[in-house]
Amino acid sequence: MSIKIVADSAANLFSLSGADFAYAPLKIVTAKAEYADTPELNVENMVEDVKATKGKSGTSCPNVAEWLNAFGDAEEVFAVTITSGLSGSYAAACSAALEYAQRFPSRQVCVVDSLSAGPEMALLVERLKDSILSGKAFSQIREEIRTYQQHTHLLFSLQSLTNLARNGRVSPAVAKIAGVLGIRVVGAASAEGTLEPLHKCRGERKAVETIFQEMVRRGFQGGAARIAHCFNPESAQTLKDMILERFPKSRVLLEPCTALCSFYAERGGLLVGFADGGAEA
Repeated sequence: MSIKIVADSAANLFSLSGADFAYAPLKIVTAKAEYADTPELNVENMVEDVKATKGKSGTSCPNVAEWLNAFGDAEEVFAVTITSGLSGSYAAACSAALEYAQRFPSRQVCVVDSLSAGPEMALLVERLKDSILSGKAFSQIREEIRTYQQHTHLLFSLQSLTNLARNGRVSPAVAKIAGVLGIRVVGAASAEGTLEPLHKCRGERKAVETIFQEMVRRGFQGGAARIAHCFNPESAQTLKDMILERFPKSRVLLEPCTALCSFYAERGGLLVGFADGGAEA
């Protein structure tokens, strides 16, 4: 039985050790260029090019054909997408799953709307891998990933919300706050998969402390956490140190944002995915 995990590139993953894995790339589109979110892309150059380009910029999700190509010829597929609240990737993946089932009636596809992005998506992918390696049945994995998803979270700290505002993801009024007098916006992915600003923090240190406090408030007890940063390794390390000081047995991974997450997080941004204490219950 061939089993495959597929995620769009908002998961910040291009490979997955120990599992058959493929990614479906999103694209960043400006008036002058299109950037595919692949390992070959120079993300720093893209970030600077987007910042310098006048006019509208946005993103494009994988189409049905790209999702089908990522599915390959696997008999069972688990696909994880960026939140449907930010992208059409989930809808495209569902259409691909339907077409796949029509072509191959004996095969199965489970599409998971992460209601999130970046490191929280990666946590879902990692849990799928663990469940597959344990030899569980498709139906059991499908139910377990949906249960696990109820115990994962995404927090963010952003010093600029320009690209989010331009694409209608946050209000222009909220976007104006970020970056003014050193203000950073700390927020979360809501239960509906939208971005919810929570705090206005003056200074980098205060923002990192606020993220950690929010993690604890949301039930983090020292399990899995992934910290993605957009050219801000210092703050990512500071947060990791805070986590490990309080919860020494935590499994904390630091990673740079790939193109899609860098477009929305912008330079200096942090994205933190973590599982609360109920994830292992």
